[in-house]
Amino acid sequence: MKGGNSYSFRGKHVSLALVVLVLFTTLLWTWERNPIAMTLRSAQEWYHMPSEFPVEVPNDSVGTTKPEKGLEKSLTPTTENGTKLQIGIEGEAAVDSVPAESPENQDVKSSSGSEVCNYAKGKWVADSRRPLYSGFGCKQWLSPMWACRMTQRPDFSFEGYRWQPENCKMQEFDRFKFLRKMQDKTIAFIGDSLGRQQFQSLMCMATGGEESPEVQNVGWEYGLVKPRGAIRPDGWAYRFPKTNTTILYYWSASLCDLVPLNITDKQTNVSMHLDRPPAFMSRFLQRFDVLVLNTGHHWNRGKLNANRWVMHVNGKPNEDKKIAEIPNAKNLTIYNVAKWLDLQLVSHPRLKAFFRTISPRHFFNGDWNTGGSCDNTIPLTNGSEVIQEGSSDPVIEGALKGTKIKILDITAISQLRDEAHMSRYTIRGTLNSSDCLHWCLPGIPDMWNELLVAQL
Repeated sequence: MKGGNSYSFRGKHVSLALVVLVLFTTLLWTWERNPIAMTLRSAQEWYHMPSEFPVEVPNDSVGTTKPEKGLEKSLTPTTENGTKLQIGIEGEAAVDSVPAESPENQDVKSSSGSEVCNYAKGKWVADSRRPLYSGFGCKQWLSPMWACRMTQRPDFSFEGYRWQPENCKMQEFDRFKFLRKMQDKTIAFIGDSLGRQQFQSLMCMATGGEESPEVQNVGWEYGLVKPRGAIRPDGWAYRFPKTNTTILYYWSASLCDLVPLNITDKQTNVSMHLDRPPAFMSRFLQRFDVLVLNTGHHWNRGKLNANRWVMHVNGKPNEDKKIAEIPNAKNLTIYNVAKWLDLQLVSHPRLKAFFRTISPRHFFNGDWNTGGSCDNTIPLTNGSEVIQEGSSDPVIEGALKGTKIKILDITAISQLRDEAHMSRYTIRGTLNSSDCLHWCLPGIPDMWNELLVAQL
């Protein structure tokens, strides 16, 4: 009997094992037939991953800023053991980012497929295919004062680098592809002399730096003709007839509406309307398909006095002492221009608007009028990478938050290239003073345009 009970007990265990085996086999068979049944819950259901990070904006739209101090923070120092320190505005998202696979950005691909393409974050890399055009050959479009190949400068190693954004694979700039993409379109640059450099750079890139007699001067269509007695017109406009592509520049250093108080007096004061965009932009906005704005270096008391600009707000002379402070006046203008333009985009859906951040200065041992210089000729002596998340131009970054205007964030990138300025070299010889504000062409503004084109 004891033996019989033992066999009965073992039989029950065998039967139970068979049942388990059958159930397990059935489960595997079901899984092979329908594997997606186990993946009905997405990763976002399993893990909470916020898609956005808050961006802090100045509470007061006319709050003061210190651009030069911010620019100093754009470098990427390292510790003794080689660990990079992240310098920037804590808690701010990379606002110059777009999804790498978005339909509007098919020319730029993320290297991982899942990360965003951040144009302002990356590194400078040596590239034997640079520059994109010849500084000797692009005489038709380059101002002689910026064509460093025409000066007595002995070193041009700064020309041999390109910017590589993090997690992005940008296609090489192709002037023919660019013009086809811009067929029947108008690209407008409105800003100061650095905006003019970006305009001349794009003209050289679009023509390959070659003589292009077929390109038409159409400045008259926009009133860009040299007035009698003037040194130059207020801007230039050129059209590529094969693709009907127009590239233009209009000088507006402050992005304010400037109105002479007495048009019959050449020495009259000029009302500087901080809360009104330039009349040129208001008038011709409907003709633009791409607009790039910039301002910054004319916002100082010396420039305002030399130009006889008198601040106006609400159509009358400004009496607010707080607004009268230069940083506050600049901030007020930038916020107002951004707000005005963003409202216009509703009725101009085809227009792609960009606001370029400030281009850094590199005067060492003084300023432009006190013996400052930029004599370094060795590229990337302060590092080659930008790893910060926020922009080094918090005013523009803050003004564009919540708008449809894109930021063209070039400040920290350009901060690394102090060797690429005009320095003390000119077509007339070597000077005792230095230009550490403007760039040699070919040069850094070419990179600004590569980033611009990548976002079109």
